Amino acid sequence: MRNPIGRAEPDAGDVTPRRTAGLLRSLLAVVLGALPALAFPAPGLWWWAYVSLVPWLLLIRTAPGARRAALDGWCGGIGFLLAVHHWLLPSVHVFLLVMAVLLGLLWLPWGVLARALLGGAPTPARAAAALCAVPSGWLMIELVRSWEGLGGPWGLLGASQWNVPPALRLASVGGVWLVSLLVVAVNTALVLLIAVPGLRVVGVAGLAACALVAGTAAWGVGAPRPAGVVRVALVQPGVHGGTDGAERRLDRAAELTRGLAGQRLDLVVWGESGVGRDPAGDAALTARLTALARTVDAPLLVNVDARRADRPGIYKSALLFAPDGPTGDRYDKMRLVPFGEYVPARGLLGWATSVGKAATEDRRRGTEPVVMRLPDGERPLTVGPLVCFESAFPDMSRRLARDGADLLVVQSATSTFQHSWAPAQHASLAALRAAETGRPVVHATLTGVGAAYGPDGRRVGPPVGTDASAAVVRELPLSESTTAYARWGDWPVYGAFAVVGAVCAAAGAGAFRRPAPGSRGRRARTVRG
Repeated sequence: MRNPIGRAEPDAGDVTPRRTAGLLRSLLAVVLGALPALAFPAPGLWWWAYVSLVPWLLLIRTAPGARRAALDGWCGGIGFLLAVHHWLLPSVHVFLLVMAVLLGLLWLPWGVLARALLGGAPTPARAAAALCAVPSGWLMIELVRSWEGLGGPWGLLGASQWNVPPALRLASVGGVWLVSLLVVAVNTALVLLIAVPGLRVVGVAGLAACALVAGTAAWGVGAPRPAGVVRVALVQPGVHGGTDGAERRLDRAAELTRGLAGQRLDLVVWGESGVGRDPAGDAALTARLTALARTVDAPLLVNVDARRADRPGIYKSALLFAPDGPTGDRYDKMRLVPFGEYVPARGLLGWATSVGKAATEDRRRGTEPVVMRLPDGERPLTVGPLVCFESAFPDMSRRLARDGADLLVVQSATSTFQHSWAPAQHASLAALRAAETGRPVVHATLTGVGAAYGPDGRRVGPPVGTDASAAVVRELPLSESTTAYARWGDWPVYGAFAVVGAVCAAAGAGAFRRPAPGSRGRRARTVRG
């Protein structure tokens, strides 16, 4: 059918199938974007991370245009976020979908970038650029969404490799960021091998380069040098919920702590929110905690979730008690969980407390990290405390290591998500923090999963499961080595910025422009011409 000026009008019968096909493609992108979640605990299929992005990238490269590629990236990002954070659904309800839709926008430019470099019949230059730029673009997404206000760095792809020794050595060089780069680079090289037969040599070269980097890290980067040992007890009461939950947790933790007497401990650690009143305003509680430290003849690090006695507001704080009384060391949690511990823009989003388990009152923030010196030890021993969510942030543990902490302690509570993937995922993050800093890390919880890791990131002893109520002792090697990551910080992120900027500049200059279909060379001369 033609309109009066002769232009063909779309037939309504053709529009509906196209819309249906577009919708099905979007749903497929959501599913494919969710696939990497299987690489994280609890499934823990670490090897899956190296192939999980391939189907998504194959879909993006077939997009008919940049707009469709951007939509494929957005829908895949939504699927990724929903899958990685699905355990939040009982707490945040509809906000999980809102978060996924909004943060999924970060994958829009990544989809365009991936199609521009991998789509059609790439030239060798475009294929080589893809091996660097596609992983770098992914890293830019991880960096942006790692901001605390956007939910923090949970589900970074490199974190799925927490129990792979070569990846841990790589993390000691460039943090979890470098591991993410390697994982996405392998996926990109596999796409070239599968979809671009004429450039398989580039894909093979990319895989060889990734293997060389991983091998160099595994055998060329030395493990932290041992410098003595520390004996740490993790107390997990395994009690949560109820109107008297705080008192029952305290009583059970005290009972388990008394059972540690005579075990030559250097430190006893309780989980997050193990104490529901501020000892600074409760002399009886202070005396009770001091008596426990005296019983085990070791300092006791507790965590208080209560209104402070000396200032307004509720704080989550790590407090240290020696056998002769409180040391005065106190660390107030600095980075809070959105909705869980505070409601962003409460005046606008305060209604979230009526549909989910959002905080009814905002917690207050601490102002600076604290390194605590343990008293009465055979050698001066310093501890850097982190509270729960903070173990996801690489910069916080790096700062503590640079400030002189010999041991990093994470006090956590994931009892709200007891029967989900969250406890195992949270405990696994401590392995990355240990490898990055070259410092042992203990992850002590209320209800599991509790774990301890040496300075090389390898777990020491079995984990304490979510069904346990126990106190366990772990003997951890200390180290005085300084890792490359502790020294140089987030250099892979800066490199990724440079790569993406260079590729964008080259594309703007036409370096990767595809030749137009049917384009000809120089016009031939004819006799008449």
